[in-house]
Amino acid sequence: MLAGENGPTKQKAARLVVDLASAAGADEFIRCEHAHVSGVSVITGGHGLRKFLADISGDPEGIVSIPTTLNSAGCDQHRMEEMGIDYPNFLEHQFEIIHAYSELGIEATLSCTPYDSELDLVEGIGSWAESNAVCFSNSYTSLITNRESGLSALATALTGWAPYWGLHIDSNRIPNILVDVECSMDDLTDWSILGDWIGKQIRPDWNLPWGMMPHIRGLPKTASFEMRKALAAAAANYGCPLLWADGQTVEAPAVESYEGYLTFSDENLRSRYRDLGPTGIVDLVVIGCPQASVGEVRATAAAVRARMELGEKISDRRLWVFTSGHNHQLLEADGTIDILEEAGALVLRDTCPEVTPYNRKKYNHILTNSLKAEHYLTSGLNRMPTSVAPIYECVAHAFDPTLIESQRPVLDTKAAVPMHSNKTYQNGGCEMIGLSLPSQREWQVQGKALVSDVPITYLGYVNRDTGVIEEPGHPLDGVAIEDTIFIYPKGSGSTVAPFVLMGLIYTGKGPKGIINRDVCPLTLPAASLLGVPYAHGFEEDPTLAINTGDEISVELVNDKVKLNVISRTSED
Repeated sequence: MLAGENGPTKQKAARLVVDLASAAGADEFIRCEHAHVSGVSVITGGHGLRKFLADISGDPEGIVSIPTTLNSAGCDQHRMEEMGIDYPNFLEHQFEIIHAYSELGIEATLSCTPYDSELDLVEGIGSWAESNAVCFSNSYTSLITNRESGLSALATALTGWAPYWGLHIDSNRIPNILVDVECSMDDLTDWSILGDWIGKQIRPDWNLPWGMMPHIRGLPKTASFEMRKALAAAAANYGCPLLWADGQTVEAPAVESYEGYLTFSDENLRSRYRDLGPTGIVDLVVIGCPQASVGEVRATAAAVRARMELGEKISDRRLWVFTSGHNHQLLEADGTIDILEEAGALVLRDTCPEVTPYNRKKYNHILTNSLKAEHYLTSGLNRMPTSVAPIYECVAHAFDPTLIESQRPVLDTKAAVPMHSNKTYQNGGCEMIGLSLPSQREWQVQGKALVSDVPITYLGYVNRDTGVIEEPGHPLDGVAIEDTIFIYPKGSGSTVAPFVLMGLIYTGKGPKGIINRDVCPLTLPAASLLGVPYAHGFEEDPTLAINTGDEISVELVNDKVKLNVISRTSED
């Protein structure tokens, strides 16, 4: 395939698989049983996704080699009018993307919860690119997958092979954070808050090469599928690919010590509810991020029915419930959808709250039960003020828009908590040796360094049109990545990030070179496919050795990358 004997599409895919294997230090490949590809919505992948899919289309041999499913889209094509989407050519572009994936032989399931369906994947190696699905499958099932990007999962789907590295190897699947829970966890949203809270505690000095993998003690011994799903999804916001929860998962492997020790108290839980609770008029309530399970939709319907029995009705479709096409059929059959829609709710399939382009003429404050939804809706993806409450409270706001009549919250007025950083100003000379990719032979770039020791995700943190980092609390908030040599530990958050990076590179708003401290399947694919100079594997940490603003030279010669500081920026 790498030699082009199976056509240009599989050649590109093979090149990416080989590049990732080299960067990861893998010495063999492994056959995968199933792939799940992310990067479907128009607002997540954007023009980078559309251009890339156009570039690989039209190859008769460019068909996936293993069963492959597709993540959720940006709308329910059957309910476009009710959703009120105000986005130029949205449906046309959405069909274009889904059709292109279908031409590659991918099953358009349009679900972000491939583990919540009829997929019979109880064991084996997968290549999944949806953060919540990665964490759920590794934690609660026998399907093992690395935290792939949309591009690396697609490359594995086309070739059938992945590098044997990371979480494929038992010795890497060990907990690195210990979390003691010292409060009752009675509600589904409690579990979502816990997962997000754990992710927010991450520190740059913790050695987490595969991401945060917590061992959680003190949870109730019995928990619903929905609780376990909510915990995994929220923890995945910050790159967690695997967790252990006593009584909920297999027994956590014993370790001598952990990178971090955390205690989640009742005050931590109550404090997060206070911070996240609605403080102004709620325009829209959304349930189902990740897409709601049958149980979650039925719980919503039960809360709705209790209000209906009092003669109440939801006005203006103020409650949207998102679920998969598979679950939608089950819920139609048992009458649950009829109950919701009779009450005035809108039940949507094939899409989810975080990838939907909301009509800002109607909706400027959302209430949800999901910290995954809150994380992405408040990020640069939507920049939407979002509050969080349990399902019963969400439903109450859907029925009664007067529960809070004060002004809607404004996102920028919320004080952002600074993310942990260990960077200090460095002076003097600096020279170090690192590695690049097999597909990159010789290159040399010189320019200003842009540096952070805090991970970054291009989806949400980086404006996909301007290339400006827009994440309150991040050390680089407000800074443009254009024409810089961008140095950071690795990607975090969404697996769709490479498509955003590709879009920035296509339009000239991306960096001229990228340096990662850790192997990064969320960054490497875009650099590999578009030939952006890429380096990793330095003997010292470049995120701490280089200052933002330093003039540096980075050169690849004879398979080695030499980084040299030409001049230091002045200390602020």
